[in-house]
Amino acid sequence: MALHTKIALVTGAASGLGRMSSERLSAAGAQVAALDVDAANLARWADGRAGVHTYACDVTDEARVRQIADEVERTLGPIDRVVHAPAIMPGGFLLEQGAELARKVMRINYEGAVNVVNATLPRMLERGRGEWICFGSVAGFALTPGLGAYCASKAALNAYFEILIHETAGRGVVIHLACPPMVDTPLIDQAMSLKSFQVMAARKLLASPEKVLAAIEVAVERGQSISYPRPMAKWLYSMRRFAPSLLWRIIEQSGAPAAR
Repeated sequence: MALHTKIALVTGAASGLGRMSSERLSAAGAQVAALDVDAANLARWADGRAGVHTYACDVTDEARVRQIADEVERTLGPIDRVVHAPAIMPGGFLLEQGAELARKVMRINYEGAVNVVNATLPRMLERGRGEWICFGSVAGFALTPGLGAYCASKAALNAYFEILIHETAGRGVVIHLACPPMVDTPLIDQAMSLKSFQVMAARKLLASPEKVLAAIEVAVERGQSISYPRPMAKWLYSMRRFAPSLLWRIIEQSGAPAAR
């Protein structure tokens, strides 16, 4: 844990990796601004937790994101760590899901991150310090039938942050893109209709969230800009880069649904 963090802003804090990140930060003594669209669940989790300040927030609402960032800086102090975790992952065929759901996934998973970046990062760069951590995904390059909208949103997110890392290099803020494999969090439940996910869960192939967060923390402390936490993520990245056709065959044989 980065013990030097004093003021953290965590999005998607009501569950999964966002909640666990908030817990780790607050346990280390940081003041945590915890944001989530699920205000009721966020409030239940945060009740009685010292140093946790909750904010109902839909990250697709740019004005609301900016309002909260301004309030946190004014009342708690300068934000020195941002952890961005919100995502949805509906399983299903692209043409059956339709255009509106594909747009919704992109708005939350990609545009939400853009909103949070623009509300927080400029001030961190002006101060010349801090850490900005985004949960991308290997799904942005290890593409899977039945997860088309999610994969597209993560591909956009991965590209955005890789470019952002290079555009802001040398300005004192560690911007970190974490690309884990599928992690055993509630997000997975949204895609459990897919046979491939059922197989992964049954075989206990989903990554441990605790181990993923620990690996990311080590990478951030080392100043790394991109990490592929857990061996599966590194393997998928290498396969996509050097043997994409073989990777497609492996994915399709693993139980991923074939196009109809």
